[in-house]
Amino acid sequence: MLVLVLVLVLVLVLVLVPVLVLVLVLVLVLVLVLTIAIGALPTPVNCEYDDEHEHDRLQTTIGICAGVLQMPSACPTDGYRVITAMKTLLHLVLVLVVSAASHPGPAAENGAPAAGVKLTDEQQAWLQRAWRFEKNGWLFLHLAGAPQERGFQHGFLLAREIQESLRGERIAWKHHSGMEWSWLVARAKEFFVPAVDPENLAEIDGIVAGLAAAGVLSSREELVAYNGIIELAYYWWPQEKDRLKADRPPEPRKACSAFIATGSATADGRIVLGHNTMGGYATANCNVILDLAPERGQRLLMQGQPGWIHSGTDFFITGAGLVGAETTISGFTGFDTRGIPEFARMRRAAQDATTIDEWCAIMKRGNNGGYANAWLLGDIKTNEIARLELGLKYVAFERTRDGYYLGANVAEDISLLRLETDFRETDIRLSGVARRVRWKQLMRQHAGKIDLEAAKRFEADHYDVYLHREFAGERTLCAHSELVGEPLGRYVPFAPTGTIDAKVVDARLAHDMAFAARWGAACGRAFDAKLFLAARPQFDWMEGLLKSRPSQPWTVFRSGTKP
Repeated sequence: MLVLVLVLVLVLVLVLVPVLVLVLVLVLVLVLVLTIAIGALPTPVNCEYDDEHEHDRLQTTIGICAGVLQMPSACPTDGYRVITAMKTLLHLVLVLVVSAASHPGPAAENGAPAAGVKLTDEQQAWLQRAWRFEKNGWLFLHLAGAPQERGFQHGFLLAREIQESLRGERIAWKHHSGMEWSWLVARAKEFFVPAVDPENLAEIDGIVAGLAAAGVLSSREELVAYNGIIELAYYWWPQEKDRLKADRPPEPRKACSAFIATGSATADGRIVLGHNTMGGYATANCNVILDLAPERGQRLLMQGQPGWIHSGTDFFITGAGLVGAETTISGFTGFDTRGIPEFARMRRAAQDATTIDEWCAIMKRGNNGGYANAWLLGDIKTNEIARLELGLKYVAFERTRDGYYLGANVAEDISLLRLETDFRETDIRLSGVARRVRWKQLMRQHAGKIDLEAAKRFEADHYDVYLHREFAGERTLCAHSELVGEPLGRYVPFAPTGTIDAKVVDARLAHDMAFAARWGAACGRAFDAKLFLAARPQFDWMEGLLKSRPSQPWTVFRSGTKP
């Protein structure tokens, strides 16, 4: 019996050893061929990547392959070399394999972890306290708990929307600046990240973790740059561009139309606030209603954007009875990299302040000049309203219990206007000047009668004070630059930009932590992206970014509302 076993083992060895040797030879030959092919690759013209995380993933995967094939993982620098068709084919196969292995796929379905990811018991408990639902173009997101917990809920539940919004910002940044997104993230890491407070950073880290659990890769540094994209793109970058000797004029900044009134100006003598956002349609992603119940500080209900810990469009209500909105100060120049990012200060003010004075003090502390705004604030406990104009060197503050304040992107303080802006405040052909005049007309015409319904009509107004007639264009409170063939200022003909939302609140709604909102044009006019791009092919770079916005109704959102 033992002899029979020994014979069988000998036969197997004699059969299998040659097969194993043959397989080993074939593998060595394949490695040799691939090594020769990779060694003869042409030099890339540019080794940068739009997505720093894609670059990292590719470098990691290629590095593994390089270790096996003994090939250099860095970009070759010795020029173009002739390669055979066979080597080119082998190279393409390798690149396809590496790219498929390293490129991220789409985010998992909202509310579901990515394939192969198992949520911890703690993470599952966090998600039990959060929810999302969609209504009339808006995305309502409820978050609760500690900073890391809130962030995880945010990143996990809005993974697809954050992924898409990040994609849009990367493309828009590269198109407008000519610089790589990874370059911006790296620069922001130097001076932006260290200036953000620990609680805000913890919430951002939570978003990164939530995204990862849903199959979307990002980083603290990228989300800090993304949260601060307005101040980086429109305040820091113009200065940096001058330093780099780039001569391209700056892009138009986000604009808004807003008012706040109280006392004899309103129908019931209490506060009424209205605001709409004006911006580019390609990156119009601010359709999130954030309902925040932090473990420390004030309950918040505010408009926002996927992945932002602040409002950005800056319309908010707090549990302390504060309401607020802002309009950008046009023509402003100035930025201090030693200051605290505006987005971080806004979030701290909204969550931490209990009075208008506290709110303003937080915003002024560490002011970097980024996203210079005129803030319209109200306190429903005292019926007081205020306007804070926050430049870099000049700050103006007004308050009253009887009257109104306006926001049309024109600085009201003469020192700020003359010394920190280049805006022509009397040129009524310009949007900000025309809207400022129109606001004053409406306040006079409706004195003592202003209520929620009047506020809705104001934000949807199409009267052009320059033309003295109804004409929906870039000069009206509800702006439509996409309809204007001969614009003034920095806009180009038929630019797809204008009013993308409207929100109104009065003291009664604010007391209930609620406000009314309309997604899309404040007047309800629909926008068809496909038809627009077909008629205006000069904007074809927006293909895949520009989204249609159907006409939507006004909708009231309340803190704590569940699906």
